Amino acid sequence: MKRFLMAGGGTGGHVIPALAVARELRKRGSEVFFVGTETGLEARLVPQDGFRLEKIEVGALNRVSLRRKLGTLAQLPLTTLGCFSIVRRASAVFSMGGYVAGPPVMAALVGQVPVVVMEPNAIPGFTHRVIGRFVARALVSFPETADRFGAGRSELTGLPVREEFFQIAPKSRGAVLNLLVTGGSQGSRTLNQAGRASWPLFQRAGCRVRIVHQSGPSGWEPLAEAFRQCGLDGEVIPFITDMPAAFAAADLVVCRSGAGAVSELAASGKPSILVPFPFAADDHQTRNAEAMVRGGASRLIRDRDLGGDTLFSSVSELARDSAVMERMGAAARKFAKPGAAVRAAEILEQVARDFN
Repeated sequence: MKRFLMAGGGTGGHVIPALAVARELRKRGSEVFFVGTETGLEARLVPQDGFRLEKIEVGALNRVSLRRKLGTLAQLPLTTLGCFSIVRRASAVFSMGGYVAGPPVMAALVGQVPVVVMEPNAIPGFTHRVIGRFVARALVSFPETADRFGAGRSELTGLPVREEFFQIAPKSRGAVLNLLVTGGSQGSRTLNQAGRASWPLFQRAGCRVRIVHQSGPSGWEPLAEAFRQCGLDGEVIPFITDMPAAFAAADLVVCRSGAGAVSELAASGKPSILVPFPFAADDHQTRNAEAMVRGGASRLIRDRDLGGDTLFSSVSELARDSAVMERMGAAARKFAKPGAAVRAAEILEQVARDFN
């Protein structure tokens, strides 16, 4: 039986795609286990899905204080040494990147255990940049990312996305523009503030718009009350449980540009206004948004430039030309890559056979 180690944790962007690949491998009869930390999202999600989690101690290196960075660098060699006994039980290692992936991936490379990476961002994170030339295969979401890895090692697979997003049919724009605004499960202060400032502008302009705004749990109640008072159609809610249904109803989406968000936009074929989170590691959200803009799928507004007037004018401009939004939606769908989890599992199995 083949055994596969999944490396990458901390955030949902690292854990959730790895779980999708792990479930596919398990369906095929392989044993799968994870490496992660006590504090990352993997500590809850991995055991919940029935997988074993080997816990390590490691900290971040990017966008942290000098003291924390020095502490992590001092800790790193010992943690990496401790990972040797873990990785040698694996036929291959799958990395989603992030600081959690660093020690097990380095141990795997030194121990000559093949590593397959999935890099969903236009610019790879720190871990994948360091190991890029040494990986067995790299699974990417943007063509330009392939240059960061060795020649002939990359494949454009995309990121695992729930099948419901791919099943969303193209939607004809009606008399009312359905606008979805979401800053992710935790919300975005920038999007919340800009949304609130834009509502009176939509109201005074007499725009026929219905707004669904996912605010996150923090500060939801006063935001929802302000929306009720403005008199527009729609709702402000802290968390959208059925996001595929929300995407299906939307004519236009305003959101951040993390790998998961842009993959869902592509799968559903939705035009978007992207507002990259400016403090994302290596500014990868800006690179993701720029790739979508180059492909004709999105408009980009910098976080520092987003206010109520900017949001109102950008949405209003697109709302006046349904043909433009239709072309943007069709362009977004060209980025879609269905079957990413299945293809990742196939490649891992192939690599395990070739190297063992």
